[in-house]
Amino acid sequence: MLIVVIVCLIGCIYFIKFDWKKYGLLYLVSAAAANLLCYVFTYVGFYSFPMNVLHGHLLIPYGLVSTVFPFGVLFGVRKSPETWVWKVPFYWAIVHIGVTGEVILKHTAIFEFKPEWDLWDSYTLWWLYFLLFELLGEKIVPPPLRKPIDSDSFRYGRWGWIIFHLIVIVSIFLAGVYAGVTIFN
Repeated sequence: MLIVVIVCLIGCIYFIKFDWKKYGLLYLVSAAAANLLCYVFTYVGFYSFPMNVLHGHLLIPYGLVSTVFPFGVLFGVRKSPETWVWKVPFYWAIVHIGVTGEVILKHTAIFEFKPEWDLWDSYTLWWLYFLLFELLGEKIVPPPLRKPIDSDSFRYGRWGWIIFHLIVIVSIFLAGVYAGVTIFN
């Protein structure tokens, strides 16, 4: 978990260095929103962090939430393709990576869903969070400060297509394994 926090922190700093005012503002807003949402959902009892390994007895893992979600936002705003037809698969891959990480944490003593919350709720919230921040990011970060992935990269057989399909197929396969283990246990 500490490695994930450090890697995402380095990634956030990398993007903020392009324009500390614009990307820094986007970082602060996305980190505040992620922490607020996580805190509220934990406080209400949708999920919990019984063993908060990096933050002791605090309600949520602030370091993890303050780096992972903003890194996804900064990466998305900087690299997402220009047209929405290609932004959707781009964010689809990001959401699947995040939800897969959440499922992995769920099978440890670190993270626990309560009966009122399930994986579908998380999946939906991940989508809303990243798409809303893509829209906000378009307002904060002007096109000259973005470096979108070329849309042609997502066409059949190209590197973007391969990476996207690898992420989505592996995560859907793992979701099937997760569903099978959950249903038949």
